[in-house]
Amino acid sequence: MAASTLDQALAQLGYDAFRPGQREAIDILMQGGRALLVAPTGGGKSLCYQLPALLLPGTTLVISPLIALMQDQVAGLTARGIPATFFASTLDAAEARLRLDGLMRGAYKLAYIAPERLALPGFRDRLMKLGCPLVAVDEAHCISEWGHDFRPEYGQIGELLRELNPPRVLACTATATPIVRDEILVRLGLPADTPQLLRGFARPNLALRAAEISGPRERAARVDAVLAETLFAPGAGRGSAIVYTPTRRLAEEESQRLAAAGWRATAYHAGLSGELRALAQAAFTEGRAEIVCATNAFGMGIDRGDVRAVVHLGPPGSIEAYYQEVGRAGRDGGNAVGLMCWQQSDLPLRRRLLESPGSDFTPDPDVIEHKWNLFLELIRWADGAACRHDAILRYFGDEAETLHGCGRCDVCLALGSVDEVSVEEATQLARKLLSGIARVQNRYGLKQAVRLLRGESEDRLERDGLTRVATFGLLRDRSEAWIQRALSRCVTAGWIGFSGDQHPVVRLTDDGVAIMRGQRSARWLPPPDAERSAASNGGARGGRSGRPSRAVAMDEEPLDSIEALIFESLRELRLDLAKSEGVPAYVIAHDRTLRELARLRPRDEDELRAVPGFGERRVERYGEAFLDVLGRR
Repeated sequence: MAASTLDQALAQLGYDAFRPGQREAIDILMQGGRALLVAPTGGGKSLCYQLPALLLPGTTLVISPLIALMQDQVAGLTARGIPATFFASTLDAAEARLRLDGLMRGAYKLAYIAPERLALPGFRDRLMKLGCPLVAVDEAHCISEWGHDFRPEYGQIGELLRELNPPRVLACTATATPIVRDEILVRLGLPADTPQLLRGFARPNLALRAAEISGPRERAARVDAVLAETLFAPGAGRGSAIVYTPTRRLAEEESQRLAAAGWRATAYHAGLSGELRALAQAAFTEGRAEIVCATNAFGMGIDRGDVRAVVHLGPPGSIEAYYQEVGRAGRDGGNAVGLMCWQQSDLPLRRRLLESPGSDFTPDPDVIEHKWNLFLELIRWADGAACRHDAILRYFGDEAETLHGCGRCDVCLALGSVDEVSVEEATQLARKLLSGIARVQNRYGLKQAVRLLRGESEDRLERDGLTRVATFGLLRDRSEAWIQRALSRCVTAGWIGFSGDQHPVVRLTDDGVAIMRGQRSARWLPPPDAERSAASNGGARGGRSGRPSRAVAMDEEPLDSIEALIFESLRELRLDLAKSEGVPAYVIAHDRTLRELARLRPRDEDELRAVPGFGERRVERYGEAFLDVLGRR
């Protein structure tokens, strides 16, 4: 297509240049292709379907769950003389009929549709008569049943695409790992070779931080410190901040605490009436509120550029959710801070919440395990030893934008100031820790394991004969804080799991058993000796001093060029198997498992069983297929 035509359409939409990746996506669509575009919030995904919509005949359909965003985009397009409309639950019946009549007359270039409208009788039949040139699916990760933001109504979109069979399809999302991207293609019925474009995940203007905290007092101190650093003082006009809270009550309490300190703060959560939520959002958007304290119900469609800090008072459910929320800081390109606070108690609490039955359902064990793994990935990141930006980029598979150290996150600022131990020493420590878990598993929680390893007598340990086993006091030379933190790292490494509802008890995973028995080396770095010394003297732990302690996630190391090719071949196989069996891609294998396969390249089933995450069941069902792919490389 002539450059002048594209430039004219670009100018009509109010832009003077393309961002990285936009032109490539537009060219694919204009040539009659299909694409999956993954770019962060504010990364310019909407242009990639709005510009083709201007140039193509007919009406482009955009499916989106965000009513506020639909309204904003339709208002912006209409203001530029581009006919557009939206269909959502906020319309009364008469207005909806009026817009539907206009749609069928071809009065609009773009029509935004909330996914639940697809279930209305007759609505989809009317769409079949449009002959639309392009269907764009925004927030496409919502179609992944095992993603962090699944929406059941998105399940109808694949069926709609099969019925409409449009010549062009664009799926857009801000947060999708390789496994979720594969899931999107399966659910939408798109071919496995659909181009997957990843752009713009690197946000070097964000100083990312994570801190393990001791309790509410330290949490409040860290919030105050970040606000002082970024906003200076109440009323200073330095911008705004978002404080995400894990509960509605905490959103109210924190907003009241900050208001008492002089900040113009407001609360936002699903427990408020629609009117109060609208008032809070308007106050923040229009600049009358400096700080909003909110649950994750807040943020979709918010486009305030001067957010200088996003603070999480507790960990969300996944890296995807975290990066989407922290990404609301610094959208104007200016410096901003993202801080996530977490506690070791978050681990069993999250597990208990995942396993708790609802009023009308019992959680699927596979779903529980998948969401638990998503949460563990976030905790691995929080307790990690690599540049926080690079770790996230690798998690999303965006190796091309790796910064090789951002130089601004807390890890980059602290690297070089911690001591490392050898693999052999680390493995021996892990075996000692895991042997303590083996003694108390399925009976007690982490606290009893700490007492056992420390050699602290306690009635229940005495009653069960655990004060007379060889493991009792095996780590008496270590502080309680060190053992607690080391066991927490064993949890995040996938060696220790939890079971039970009200009072979760610990257990060894298959990987943990293999390490404890000396069948496998432990790929981790224990808490440094400096942390042990500080804890035993009553001082601050690594995470509390502002300097992160060091640990290595299983998939933290980048793949080399050969390993990356093998990884992509394994992903293609996983996608084919998922389609043939009609199951989510993660049921076949997690990304972390595929990365380990690419690195280790097992040659037979025995070596395959030694790969973390590839147990006996997977060897029996999929071993031959995976070994066949590995044998061709």
